Amino acid sequence: MSFSAAKMAHPLSLNSTTVRSNDKPNPMCFDPFRRSSSSFLGSTLKLRFNALTKISPPNTHRPPAVVAVSDVVKEKKPKSSANLLITKEEGLELYEDMILGRAFEDMCAQMYYRGKMFGFVHLYNGQEAVSTGFIKLLKKDDYVVSTYRDHVHALSKGVPARAVMSELFGKATGCCRGQGGSMHMFSKEHNVLGGFAFIGEGIPVATGAAFSSKYRREVLKEADVDNVTLAFFGDGTCNNGQFFECLNMAALWKLPIVFVVENNLWAIGMSHLRATSDPQIWKKGPAFGMPGVHVDGMDVLKVREVAKEAIERARRGEGPTLVECETYRFRGHSLADPDELRDPAEKAHYAGRDPISALKKYMAENKLASEEELKAIEKKIEEVVEDSVEFADESPVPPRSQLLENVFADPKGFGIGPDGSYRCEDPKFTEGTAQV
Repeated sequence: MSFSAAKMAHPLSLNSTTVRSNDKPNPMCFDPFRRSSSSFLGSTLKLRFNALTKISPPNTHRPPAVVAVSDVVKEKKPKSSANLLITKEEGLELYEDMILGRAFEDMCAQMYYRGKMFGFVHLYNGQEAVSTGFIKLLKKDDYVVSTYRDHVHALSKGVPARAVMSELFGKATGCCRGQGGSMHMFSKEHNVLGGFAFIGEGIPVATGAAFSSKYRREVLKEADVDNVTLAFFGDGTCNNGQFFECLNMAALWKLPIVFVVENNLWAIGMSHLRATSDPQIWKKGPAFGMPGVHVDGMDVLKVREVAKEAIERARRGEGPTLVECETYRFRGHSLADPDELRDPAEKAHYAGRDPISALKKYMAENKLASEEELKAIEKKIEEVVEDSVEFADESPVPPRSQLLENVFADPKGFGIGPDGSYRCEDPKFTEGTAQV
């Protein structure tokens, strides 16, 4: 791939402490003030799973630095596909999913500016390697909890493009029957437990889902339950109280959950470097007794490598992992954001590290796919996205009778009268409350 080799630091013991010494650096410790040679803006180190490798005594010889698998593949240029990180079938699946996410979001921008979508719409362009790298490793029964940037997470989990686009159009054929909109994608069938508009509010839901899986397996003795939950959220959420509370509970109860930080370096218009005392989010994992991992979120192969280990670890009952994926969004915070705060040079730098272009180059260099095969996938996805727009545009709007459904536990006892009419339209319903 075109990325420089990401050298991993020596694994940190969960029980070790941070020490700085000007005389004899301790290989068991890290220096939070040391800048790496990486071009990342918010990172200082690359660290492997802290709790997964047995730590040698401090006085033993330090092992050589480990290079990420995808870089080893690039450097050695193996002729045999048996030595590659992915098979041809896996590569085509990853490419198709990333192309779907990008093409779908580009179409959303068009439809938004044409007045087909309303409210705030937050696009995922540039972050596809995270969604694809994690979600395509899940089973159907595994859970995904998202944020307001949730369209692509839903698509990666298998929610049809028609259902997602219809939801964005506010139509009855949407995955939430038009009541969720852009920020609240939900699918019971696909175990997508929702997009959440407020930062951090999805993390407790994800923690609860993971707890239910553990409870069903260990208390209800449902031996076939090994579900894993992925909780996606951004860097701005990581200074939120719910984040810390749920990390504590998940580690305490060894819940089968992976906390995935999509660190795109900006929380709306606030730079991550100005918003937190220590920009290395992965370090918050070991503080609660779980592995903390930093990975190049613009490289789907590196994300997939880390995701596979974290998901398998959770499925084995070994508890949670915090994974910081350092990525970048190519568009503004939302389609209403003129995106004038970020440095044009910074945006150009990350545009040059497009995760889709990088995967395409990798597959071509390693003869995993021909140009014709990749173009066929792009054409297929173009047709899928076009079809989703036509379907959404022709779908009916939700009926008036649906207005108060899923709002109150007993809508007929509050919002809807015995005759089926809305109580709020009865002049006597609010009589005597005007002064209140």
